[in-house]
Amino acid sequence: MLIDETTVTRAEETAFALRALYRSYGYIPYRMGKFEEYDLYSRNKDFLVSDRVITFTDTNGRLLALKPDVTLSIAKNYRDGQSGTEKLYYDENVYRPAKGAGSFREIRQAGLECIGALDAAAAGEVLILAARSLAAVSSDYVLDLAHLGILSAVLEQISSSPSLQEELLHAAGEKNLHGIRAMLLENGIPEEKGALLTRLLSLYGRPEEMLPEIGRIAEACGAGIEYSFFRRALSVFSGGEFAGKIRVDFSVTGDRNYYNGLIFKGFIAGLPAAVLSGGQYDHLMRRLGKKASAAGFAVYLDSIERLDDAPSPLDSDVLLLYGEDADPGELIRAVESLRQEGLTVRTGRTAAPGIRAGRVGVFEKGGITWQ
Repeated sequence: MLIDETTVTRAEETAFALRALYRSYGYIPYRMGKFEEYDLYSRNKDFLVSDRVITFTDTNGRLLALKPDVTLSIAKNYRDGQSGTEKLYYDENVYRPAKGAGSFREIRQAGLECIGALDAAAAGEVLILAARSLAAVSSDYVLDLAHLGILSAVLEQISSSPSLQEELLHAAGEKNLHGIRAMLLENGIPEEKGALLTRLLSLYGRPEEMLPEIGRIAEACGAGIEYSFFRRALSVFSGGEFAGKIRVDFSVTGDRNYYNGLIFKGFIAGLPAAVLSGGQYDHLMRRLGKKASAAGFAVYLDSIERLDDAPSPLDSDVLLLYGEDADPGELIRAVESLRQEGLTVRTGRTAAPGIRAGRVGVFEKGGITWQ
């Protein structure tokens, strides 16, 4: 049967690359069924992208849900008390409402979870894999990251009111400095008490440039331990490989009922929303009765289909033409020699219409003559 390679979508190509990437770091695949007991999702609706879930009753009378999330399932099934760290990756379809529509969509996600003894080295590995996941989609990417523990410490210095802290957190997520000042005024809080928050939100740039000021802010609000963890985890990006790709941005926030430490989002040029989202979710583990720490992320494979999928400029590096009397054995050895150099090679008696190649050669008894 002939396979039309044009039917392989960008999402599928990316999924192949991500699975290989995660395996190369020792992560093992996680497979889940399509259905989960609805109670798991109903108790953790705030953790989901949407609180709308497809439900049905099975033959035993149990209320089941068509899975809207993978992380909840992994966290629920983690066996507390395991030694070491469990490292899992997945490539699954989830079912969520389509934005701006009344219907549900089947959405493909790939991602990973690291659960157990989450030290700075393990967290740094998750960050590295998030950056490499973005690079598998496009070379034009940015990974924005923050630490929710440091941000929470700043908010707690401003007010002891949980509701006001949440309002300020929401404004921080929008970098709404005017709104923050208005909230402080409305609640009779001197503007100088919000200075650390506005200073923190004004920071945006490379970790090595931002960390000294973040350290001073963290020290001022008693978050030295959180800062030390943040700094050590970010040390994985030292060197030139990720230059210009990693940004500290404390407008990256999350629900503090679930997230507690590192939090991050990944963006690709040409797409309006994040294609990768993740963080440290120890609080979710506690809500599920687990003692372990955890961090992970998901890549939204459906969103990358919106990228301009321009065809590759070349069909092969080399187009090797041969005559009727060419020896098949010698021809294939010539092809293998070129492939050993890392080149892709297409052979043919003539150049098919529209075929694009970096070089054209003619295979003859004496070797290859390049045109």
